[in-house]
Amino acid sequence: MIKINMFSSADKVAGQGVGSAYLELINLLKERFSDEFQIKINDYHASDLSHYHTIDPQFYLSTFSKKRGRKIGYVHFLPETLEGSINLPKPARKIFYNYVISFYKRMDQIVVVNPTFIDKLVAHGLDRKKIKYIPNFVSTDNFYEKTAEEKAAFRKKIGIPENKFVVFGDGQVQERKGIDDFYHLAEMNPDIQFVWAGGFSFGKITDGYDRYKDMIENAPSNMKFTGIVNRNDLVNYYNICDIFLLPSYDELFPMSVLEAFSCGAPVLLRDLDLYRAIIDGYYQKAEGFSEMNAFINKANQNRSILNDFKQKSRAASKQYSEDNLSKIWHEFYMDQYKIAKQDR
Repeated sequence: MIKINMFSSADKVAGQGVGSAYLELINLLKERFSDEFQIKINDYHASDLSHYHTIDPQFYLSTFSKKRGRKIGYVHFLPETLEGSINLPKPARKIFYNYVISFYKRMDQIVVVNPTFIDKLVAHGLDRKKIKYIPNFVSTDNFYEKTAEEKAAFRKKIGIPENKFVVFGDGQVQERKGIDDFYHLAEMNPDIQFVWAGGFSFGKITDGYDRYKDMIENAPSNMKFTGIVNRNDLVNYYNICDIFLLPSYDELFPMSVLEAFSCGAPVLLRDLDLYRAIIDGYYQKAEGFSEMNAFINKANQNRSILNDFKQKSRAASKQYSEDNLSKIWHEFYMDQYKIAKQDR
């Protein structure tokens, strides 16, 4: 049996996509390959493979131990993608960014969740041959389409009329997520209900914390901030929305989009290069605020146009299903184990 030690603190802070991706992978491996892989969490005993999901300092120190076997690094962010997320003094920011790249360079193998990261990592000095792209996925056991009766019941529970047009967004409250556009869309469309699920996962060091805190406290009546929502409850919001909108300026492979796909929700996204590389054809593109606003109003006036996007979401969900990704991860770990044996 192959011993795999997972190193992660991703699930300690709610509302982060890194944590969601980590939990999905752990569940998949334990459910499907428990007879082949012995999975341990944050265990420092000897292992064949050590898979690092987060870059904690104690994990960095552990990479110098021969007990770690072959070291695999999961890249969910780069220094440049943290801009607009956290607010650190310039000297501290430089030190932290250098640390991030140093951690990645300690790895024998890198896994990226978006292929656009490969060239960027190479530019940071990593070996292209050691980088592999494996997309995120979500479990259809947790995110799925609910019945009309279940949707109506949840709308009633949270006080949204059954025929009210709903635009839903999900993620940390920060500039990078495009929360300003989402908020202004609510101000421009008082007849539409806007809901944002997410909070300040980085606390007061969140870039623009005071401004966004004030924004939440003074939101218009048709703009609901739920705070951080448990993943088990998020499925209900994806199911009651008419459009899932993520107006981010920069993303990796957002779990929220996959979750929306899995629930059959039509998806509206800012037109980013990274989306074209992974989910092109499955969502409605918008260059910016005006195009988002135009599509939302068009769909509100003629909701039948969303039927095609529901079908596209269902097709995307099949592509990024557990079945497909389980094969990819199984092959990946087996290959890494063979290399580890050769290196002994």
